[in-house]
Amino acid sequence: MKAILLTLILISTALSVCAQQTAVETLAKTPQGQRVLGYFTAFNSGDEQKLKAFFLENLAAEALKQRPVEPRLEFHRQLRGDFQSFEIKKIVSANDAEIELLVEGKTGGWAAYSFAFEKDSPLKMRGWQIERTDAPDPAEKPKISAPTNKTELISAVDKFLSEQVGEDKFSGVVLIAAADKPIFLKAYGLANKETKTPNNLETKFNLGSINKTFTRVAIGQLVRQGKISFDDKLGKFLPDYPNKEAAEKVTIRHLITMKSGVGDFFGDRFTAMPKDNLRKNSDFIPLFADLPLAFEPGTKDQYSNGGYILLGAIIEKVSGKSYYDYVRENIFKVAGMTNTDSFETDKMPANTANGYTRRNPKNELINNIDFRPFRGSAAGGGYSNAEDLLKYSVALKSGKLTIPDDDGNPRKDGGLGIAGGSDGINALLLVNGQTGYTIIVLSNYDPPSAEKAGVQIRDWIKQIKE
Repeated sequence: MKAILLTLILISTALSVCAQQTAVETLAKTPQGQRVLGYFTAFNSGDEQKLKAFFLENLAAEALKQRPVEPRLEFHRQLRGDFQSFEIKKIVSANDAEIELLVEGKTGGWAAYSFAFEKDSPLKMRGWQIERTDAPDPAEKPKISAPTNKTELISAVDKFLSEQVGEDKFSGVVLIAAADKPIFLKAYGLANKETKTPNNLETKFNLGSINKTFTRVAIGQLVRQGKISFDDKLGKFLPDYPNKEAAEKVTIRHLITMKSGVGDFFGDRFTAMPKDNLRKNSDFIPLFADLPLAFEPGTKDQYSNGGYILLGAIIEKVSGKSYYDYVRENIFKVAGMTNTDSFETDKMPANTANGYTRRNPKNELINNIDFRPFRGSAAGGGYSNAEDLLKYSVALKSGKLTIPDDDGNPRKDGGLGIAGGSDGINALLLVNGQTGYTIIVLSNYDPPSAEKAGVQIRDWIKQIKE
């Protein structure tokens, strides 16, 4: 289990018992929290029969199918050997779908738990992630007070981002819009460290997987035009696809909902391939096309960049245009997005941010040019700026552009939540069709630089009293 960084306040020993009681009392107020408390009660008892009974009663059937009781007990034997028992020290976040906690083991070690829950009653656990982490830093700065109105929100966001920049954890642009009008827009850090060029409000950033939403919109358009169906098989459009089983079984629905079993292009082949060879969407297909399906299509969910590459190939086959031309003409032009495209590495327009990553043996901040493809694809890697993404948000909420649901029908709420991330790339777009807020965070640093900021802003907005 790898260590992760958490922003936490270390409370004094005199207050620790009180904080523990407060955390327990808070968790006890919801069905999800009660299940969490039941888990720790069973674990701390040291009685495997109690732990087994907890698993059988509180885990969703699909979770038990994917990982039965015995392997779970085996893992928890090791966990008890490392920590003996746990004490809840901090509720990091809590909502209907997930509860994150920081706990301290009896042996002195610390761990971060993330529990996931079903959406519908009886709200059983879908599973949990456990990561060993460091003890909180006693010298950590006090937490910024949660804002209660828009004025306080703007101040809190700027203070938070300035602190992140001061610690060299963020570089980028942040936009917050209410009713489609920006109430906060500010740039931080450098777009080019070599020339010391700062980011500005119009700087373009790599979007990572946010491009997948453009691909999904394009597929929806072709469905509504009657040119394709969500139930069409892959082989209908790509009859020469190397994996015949995939060609015969995988549907567009499987690809778009990440239930295809198609592999990913990231891996040893991608690492070994000169990135200059990846110049168009079809160049990515040989990286995964001959791999066996990971599972029977439709039986599981598994993130697949390869699946979206294939959606891009289908768009090209049906439209007779390159993926890049299609989305440029049918999405970017429709929304008025004049600063969005999949730029080639040697033809980057002015005012485009370089990406910088610490994912190297020396943990030094280096340019990511050797780690990213020559050009993005239907799975990700295009560029945009904050203003253009707000235009995209407006187009979605107005219905000018629509993202199809899992049945191929246009979603009507205009909502969207997606992040993209890779070496020196992190971007977040949150569109709440009900509250009217849009949050856009673009960063040229590693994940979770943008996601951390965006989630904090989202949580603060929930507390604002209009």
